[in-house]
Amino acid sequence: MTVSCVHSVAESEPLHEQYHDHPARFRRSRCFARSQPASGPVTMEGGVALVTGGTRGIGRATSLRLARERPRAIIAAYCLDHDAARKTVADVKSLGVEAEAVATNVGDPVLLEKLFQHVEDRYGRLDVFISNAARASFAPAMELSARGYARMMELNAQAFLIGSQLAARLMKKSGGGNIVGVSSLGSQRCSPQYAGLGSSKAALESLARYLACELAPDNINVNVVSGGYIDTESMKMNPERDRLIAHVLSRTPAGRLGTEEDLAEVIGFLCTKASGWIRGQVLVADGGFSLTM
Repeated sequence: MTVSCVHSVAESEPLHEQYHDHPARFRRSRCFARSQPASGPVTMEGGVALVTGGTRGIGRATSLRLARERPRAIIAAYCLDHDAARKTVADVKSLGVEAEAVATNVGDPVLLEKLFQHVEDRYGRLDVFISNAARASFAPAMELSARGYARMMELNAQAFLIGSQLAARLMKKSGGGNIVGVSSLGSQRCSPQYAGLGSSKAALESLARYLACELAPDNINVNVVSGGYIDTESMKMNPERDRLIAHVLSRTPAGRLGTEEDLAEVIGFLCTKASGWIRGQVLVADGGFSLTM
C-alpha cells in the first residue's frame, strides 16, 4: 500500500494554504512519525545489498566498497557485459563475501520486479539498495528524441522509484535499511550535451526527498550521492570530454578528477548506521568543483 507523505488534506486546497490552515494535520502526518535513532555497529555485517549497474564503473567500485562492511551477500545487477560480471563476483568473493551477478534490464518494471523477487526468494531480506544503473545519451536538449529521452527516464528515474518501492517492501520485514541513488552535478547545473541525463537525474533527486519522508517511519533511509566529473566509460562517449576535463581540472580545489572509488566511499558511508541522521539529502562529492562554479 502506498502511503502519502501528506494525507487527510483536501486536494482542492493549495499546499501553502493547507499548511497554514491545518498545521496539526501536517504534524500528525505519518511523514513526521518517529523513527529509531541509529545504534549498534556501523557496519552492515550480515545484511544483503543489491547494486544495480554493479559490475562496472561506479557500481563495481561500490560493490567492492560494500564488501568491506562484511555483509552476508552482494547482488550486482548488470546488463550485457558478462566478463565484467564474472570478474566483479570473483573479486567480491575474494573479500570473503557471498556474491552473485544477475543479468537484467532495470528500466523494465517487470524485469525489475523479478530481480527483487529473486533476492527475496534466495536471501529472504534486503538491507541496502543502490540505484546506480544509468543510461547516457549526449546531445543538446533541442536534439533529444522522444524515444531516447523516455528510455533515459525509465532507466535513470523510473528504475530508482520502482526499485525503491520494491526494496522498501523487503526492508520493512527486517526492520529497515538504506537506499542510495547515484546522481551528478548536471542535475542542477547546465553541462554541454547533458540535458537528457541531467534532467533525469534531477527527477531522481526529487523522488529521493519524497521517499525519504515517506519511508523514515519504517527506518528506511534514502539519500543521493552526486559526483563531480568522474571519467567513467559512459562519460568517455561525451563529445565534449576533453574540454570538460580541462575545465574541471582548472576549477577543482582538490587538483584532480574524481575516481569511481571516491564516489563509492561516500555511497558506502551512507549505507552504515553512522549516517542515520542524514535524510533525503543530495551529498555532493566533487573535490570542491561546485564551490568554484
